[in-house]
Amino acid sequence: MLIDTHAHLDDKRFERDRRQVIEQCISDGVVCIINAGSNISSSIKSIKLAAEYPLIYAAVGVHPHDAKTWDENSAQLLETFAHKEKVVAIGEIGLDYHYDFSPRDQQKKVFREQLNLAREMKLPVVIHDRESHGDILRILREESAWEIGGVMHCFSGSRDTARECMDMNLYISLAGPVTFENARKAREVAEYVPLDRILIETDCPYLTPVPHRGKRNYPGYVRFVAEEICRLKGIEHDDLMAAVARNVKNVFNIDL
Repeated sequence: MLIDTHAHLDDKRFERDRRQVIEQCISDGVVCIINAGSNISSSIKSIKLAAEYPLIYAAVGVHPHDAKTWDENSAQLLETFAHKEKVVAIGEIGLDYHYDFSPRDQQKKVFREQLNLAREMKLPVVIHDRESHGDILRILREESAWEIGGVMHCFSGSRDTARECMDMNLYISLAGPVTFENARKAREVAEYVPLDRILIETDCPYLTPVPHRGKRNYPGYVRFVAEEICRLKGIEHDDLMAAVARNVKNVFNIDL
């Protein structure tokens, strides 16, 4: 059994062979994929994928890269989306200070608005945090994130940051970088985070794990993330996946 808690199968890189990719996921033993929206259009596509494929669920939200597109209708649209069948989270949302494709003040504003939307909709959040740990943690504290719950997607912080996030009722999701030879922090976090707080993902088509680094990522490659975490923790694959399945139930209310 494999579970990918964060994918972007709506991405244009899957345009030519999306159906075949999803069929391959099923053949490879993937039983659950959460497809994360990155803007309004992407969120609509995620909902459509979830309606078409039993193993796919949707998260809807506006990524910090697209925060500049946020307007007075965005929250209303997301609220409508949140009521759709198989929508399990608001995401991916957060801050990205690496690219700064949207002004930082706008990123913060949109992040806060979506946190409040998640609270109103009683849905967890899927949080993107790149080179913005300080502001992410401050906003999460100020917005009482523990009342909302959710996931730190593709976690890139330290053990101390992971501890702060877990103290705020957030789960830690690890992706392909945990397999990279130079990813010391990711490996330390993988060893540190307890099984009742860990999730795994691909973030496909990005961040392809070793041994396929450099190729297009896809949900079936989550097994390499799982294998590396098992190696680091000294546990069996079945034990990790049983824990991930329980955590998926706790966070997203998905029974597997």
